[in-house]
Amino acid sequence: MTDTHFPLEPTAADAQVAIADEFGFFGDWSERYQYLIDLGRKLPDFPDAWKTEAHRLHGCQSLVWIVAEGDANALVFHAISDSAIVSGLIYLALRVYSGRSAREIAATQPDYIAHIGLSKHLSPTRSNGLAALLAFIHERAGAALQQ
Repeated sequence: MTDTHFPLEPTAADAQVAIADEFGFFGDWSERYQYLIDLGRKLPDFPDAWKTEAHRLHGCQSLVWIVAEGDANALVFHAISDSAIVSGLIYLALRVYSGRSAREIAATQPDYIAHIGLSKHLSPTRSNGLAALLAFIHERAGAALQQ
């Protein structure tokens, strides 16, 4: 399965700017959380057959499954969660990283998290889960670069 909605922007940097711009439209965090939930609903379909322990991302309080495909030229990530807010966090990470080269992924720090204020407004368990998601993405990029 390689069909994906990502990348939306030409570069990871462009994606991070777009995310910051979009979240800048909202005045308070209740609106931002609602937008995050809405983004999570836009995630591409994730086959039930992939919802296995082998694809489960550990380190998250919520259930999260992630599958990586591709090589150093382009890594595509598919992921889903049983949590609406976590699905939104996944959407943002995939928007920045999925469909990019391993080199671009490895060189891109997730600056959007601080720029939109997520780092101040996520619970510790969600912050840990987001860190696990980003670590998975960067680890796959590093492995692809070594092949």
